[in-house]
Amino acid sequence: MIANPMQIKSLRLKKNQDRRLRSGHVWIYSNEVDTSVSPIKSFIPGEEVIIESHNKSILGVAYVNPQSLIMGRLFSRDSKERLDLDFFCRHIQSALNLRSRVFNKPYYRLIYGESDNLPGLIADRFGDVLAIQLNTAGMDARKDIIIDAFLKVIPELTSILFKNDSASRKPEGLESLVSAGFGTPPEKVTLEENNVLFQAPLWSGQKTGWFYDHRSNRLALKNYVTEKRVLDVFSYLGGWGIQAAVFGASSVTCVDSSKLSADWIRENAALNNVNKKISIMTEDAFVALKNLYQAKEKFDVIILDPPAFIKKQKDMKEGLLAYQRINEAALKLLAPEGILISCSCSMHLTYENLIEAIRRAAYRSDMSLQILERGHQGIDHPIHLAIPETDYLKMVITRKL
Repeated sequence: MIANPMQIKSLRLKKNQDRRLRSGHVWIYSNEVDTSVSPIKSFIPGEEVIIESHNKSILGVAYVNPQSLIMGRLFSRDSKERLDLDFFCRHIQSALNLRSRVFNKPYYRLIYGESDNLPGLIADRFGDVLAIQLNTAGMDARKDIIIDAFLKVIPELTSILFKNDSASRKPEGLESLVSAGFGTPPEKVTLEENNVLFQAPLWSGQKTGWFYDHRSNRLALKNYVTEKRVLDVFSYLGGWGIQAAVFGASSVTCVDSSKLSADWIRENAALNNVNKKISIMTEDAFVALKNLYQAKEKFDVIILDPPAFIKKQKDMKEGLLAYQRINEAALKLLAPEGILISCSCSMHLTYENLIEAIRRAAYRSDMSLQILERGHQGIDHPIHLAIPETDYLKMVITRKL
């Protein structure tokens, strides 16, 4: 048995509740805690604690939040580690080393939470600007140290914005707030993806303003869109549609319910000199697809990149039906030998689930499809081998027979 190396509190687990941690995961649920030894209410949000198995062997060090179902998040197997400036600098530098190795320009997700050994921290880089999400009490309590660490590792940064408005903060007992952390973050940022330029709303945009996770999947468009008619559904800022236009599509119809998104699509189309190829439908996706079908429109390539239809496990049945319905509506518009690119960002949806939803949609549409490619999140969203929750993005490219 290893003695507690420093005088901070210990949190002891029930018998057999250390298996997940020993297998490499980092989450500790409140119902796994031996409350007779470690009363949950005795801890404060963000506090660092030594994690012990039921027989008092030390598993590592975590930060905790008694208000959350995920009560603890292990940040090191070395119980001497602390969430200090050195800790953050080392892990930020390690994450930067990976991104610098695979990307030649500073536009990427720099920190992807648990996968980069910084659970609860998300950071997207737009050149000399960072957009950060602190999604846990443990990270929120250390925002000043986090700022100092980023500036030490990347001294060329001119501003940092905290986009602390994600839904995951509520269970942690944290307020929703967007605020400047350093410098004067601009209202919008410029970025480059697959040699295509975009502008994104930093303060008012979804999440951190841009979704880097589909970068490699969008690059695959090059193989399918030349001189083709493309439909981009749930377009947001035009990430898929404008790249399709730049890659040689003859025309692109972007569908998004937001008028603000439509304005950004126009701006990004003009930025890349493809505005003459782009048309926009500002409608609900299901309504737009129905209207296009009634107008007897056909498209050579259709892209479906919806928001998460399954946000919680309890939403599975309804969400699976939604994926089937949206794919079925798209297939009705697909030209002979057309390409359907279907995506999901629902963590709870497996690849098998998505493919089954597409298969059911094809069956109901009385057509056959062949799978050409599968894709997932890019290199800047690395999947932690022991944490399946870090593997969330799915993309399937199919062809109509």
